[in-house]
Amino acid sequence: MSAVPFDLSAPELGSWRAGNTGVEGVWHFDSGVPGPRVMVSALVHGNELCGAWAVLGLLQAGIRPVRGALTLAWCNLAAFDRFDPRQHDASRFVDEDMNRQWMPERIADGRTRERRRVAALRPFVEASDWLLDLHSMHEPGPALALVGLQPRNLALARQMRAPAHVVVDAGHQDGVRMRDFGRFGAADAQHPDTRSLLIECGFHGDPASVVVARDQCVRFLDLAGTLPRDAAAPLLRGWRQPDAQQQWALHVTGPVVARSERFRFIGDFAGLPLVPVAGTVIGDNEGELVRTPYDDCVLVMPTARQARAGVTVVRFARRERLAPA
Repeated sequence: MSAVPFDLSAPELGSWRAGNTGVEGVWHFDSGVPGPRVMVSALVHGNELCGAWAVLGLLQAGIRPVRGALTLAWCNLAAFDRFDPRQHDASRFVDEDMNRQWMPERIADGRTRERRRVAALRPFVEASDWLLDLHSMHEPGPALALVGLQPRNLALARQMRAPAHVVVDAGHQDGVRMRDFGRFGAADAQHPDTRSLLIECGFHGDPASVVVARDQCVRFLDLAGTLPRDAAAPLLRGWRQPDAQQQWALHVTGPVVARSERFRFIGDFAGLPLVPVAGTVIGDNEGELVRTPYDDCVLVMPTARQARAGVTVVRFARRERLAPA
């Protein structure tokens, strides 16, 4: 896919970077009133700047929880420090993708900088009941909410009323995401009070991704009861955007995993394309043609920018219209 201009600047974190917890980049505020313990995380990947801007904005506005607790975290600061808009993919991570390392055995071995940072963040994630993890995308496309397989998270996405597209998925073959870690990945009956959403806010370098990230923060904190809308309005004026006119659930049925860095798409599949005819050739995976498995197949986040053996380059999904919550 063609290169896209990177028009979003990196935020200057300044003194906010220190945090107030003894762990760099992590802030925690407790209301002293019973309620959900909420976490908003950003910079799990060092080139995904929209969430960093949103978290900085929450701190600068002096946001405090009116009930429960609020944790704000910039996660992969080592990767963020390497950020260069001319080679932004190089700052996605330092040693390995942080959002595949949320497995006890990987955290325990501490062999990479990402695993050691995950170990430092782990207590805050485990102590949280609600998690909003802010990300952005390799390629331009509409915002997505990734809810995992738990109905409670799909219900929350409907209550959020944005973004328009909600991905129901089991994660990736090469590791566990933060939003699926521990209690967040458990069945509804086991931990019915937890919620976790991963939001893909748009292309990494698009300033509009910051608008999405801020909007999602306000909606999430409203629904958690952390920050009722009437209290938030003066501090976060203009953050909330119009509701999506229609929401769609995209039920992922399977991934396409690259065999090597030579995977390539055959055709232009930018955005969130719907391929109407089953058997349509969309890619070449080391000589094996990749075809859509059914009619009206949605291609979720197709990109070969990070293609290498074992990496998911696109996922197939069936589309379902969601009724308003």
